[in-house]
Amino acid sequence: MSGTTDPAGHGAGRIGAFTVLYDAGCPICRTAHRWLAGRLHLVPLEFLPAGSAEARRRFPTLDHAATLRDLTVIADTGEVYTGDGAWLACLWALDGYRGMAERLATPAMLPLARRFIATASAVRRSTREPGYGEACDDSCR
Repeated sequence: MSGTTDPAGHGAGRIGAFTVLYDAGCPICRTAHRWLAGRLHLVPLEFLPAGSAEARRRFPTLDHAATLRDLTVIADTGEVYTGDGAWLACLWALDGYRGMAERLATPAMLPLARRFIATASAVRRSTREPGYGEACDDSCR
């Protein structure tokens, strides 16, 4: 892949910014948010809690219950990335990680990336805060 394409194949050379909808009630998601926010960005990342009033106002056509299960990234061009594509889009936006995102998106590496994401999702159950997750089915990817 060249530097003007994106991991999900939507032509990210046009993308100027991403909005990342993350589950603010999940410790793993909050940690990922802090890690992503602390890196240098080639494409700016804005973070909004999934399901929040602001997320609903800005993205009224999204299934906001689904955004609490799957990491969701919205490009300023309107493309929506979920699951694997969202994780790869976040990496693609970071300085020093674009090449990794492009390699992980190849047919040979995507199964490995999916296993890693599934493992992180499985760990989520054991790291939840007490009382969190009544509406969550632990299928966050």
